Amino acid sequence: MRETCTGLTGNALAIRLGWDPSKVSTIEHGKYRASEIDLVQYLTMCGKDIDFFEDFKRKWRNAFDEYIVQVSDNLRTLARAESTAKSIVSYDPQAVPGLIQTPEYADALYRMGGFIPEERIPAVVQFRMDRQSILRRHNRPTCLFYIHEHALQTQVGDSRIMEDQYARLLFNTHLVRIVPADAPLVATGCVLWEYEKERPIAFTSTDLAKLFVQDPGAIARIRLLFDRLGEVALDEEQSRSKLAEYVGRPREELNDPGPRLA
Repeated sequence: MRETCTGLTGNALAIRLGWDPSKVSTIEHGKYRASEIDLVQYLTMCGKDIDFFEDFKRKWRNAFDEYIVQVSDNLRTLARAESTAKSIVSYDPQAVPGLIQTPEYADALYRMGGFIPEERIPAVVQFRMDRQSILRRHNRPTCLFYIHEHALQTQVGDSRIMEDQYARLLFNTHLVRIVPADAPLVATGCVLWEYEKERPIAFTSTDLAKLFVQDPGAIARIRLLFDRLGEVALDEEQSRSKLAEYVGRPREELNDPGPRLA
């Protein structure tokens, strides 16, 4: 905002505001929580009015909170955190992660849960599909999805839905590591988003709430979990072989030749 609205360097803006030169840098890099007076002065210097200030304060009011809990259907914070990450690592013991779900799998999963009114399901499925666009960007984040084999064994929808979902995973094995069925089942799924300049965020959710965490201790624990998963998970080639086993199963149950994989 400083660069686009004022054309000033941080030091030049600090001089105009009567601040110590280091204060602008400290605030802009998130090392210090700006007071309301600081924000008013900074945004006014950038040519912003009181309505902009109120909207800015409302949007970023939780920026320095180490734990943020939101109701489960609040999706805006999730989309913002996900879309700006430089790397995403996730683990899910119960289902295929949302970023690599097929639309039919996502629809069936929401219907199984029973927490979302039926009339809203098409909208939330579309939101989930829209989120997947980050994987098609030229500057897409580095992603790694740990999926416990239990999630592959859980029937979501009919056999054709499962077959299509297995195929989707098979074609994305460069992003997927399967945690074998005989490995310990960590019950809680979680995600770690890391950023170029901001602090990392750990995320977990239930049908009732979403939890965003920036507490350094929690971040250290989730990194230990991913280190452990990296030790027990199958590598890329092994994960591909494991997924290939599942691709054929629904088709055999249906006694239907179905679509052939290349």
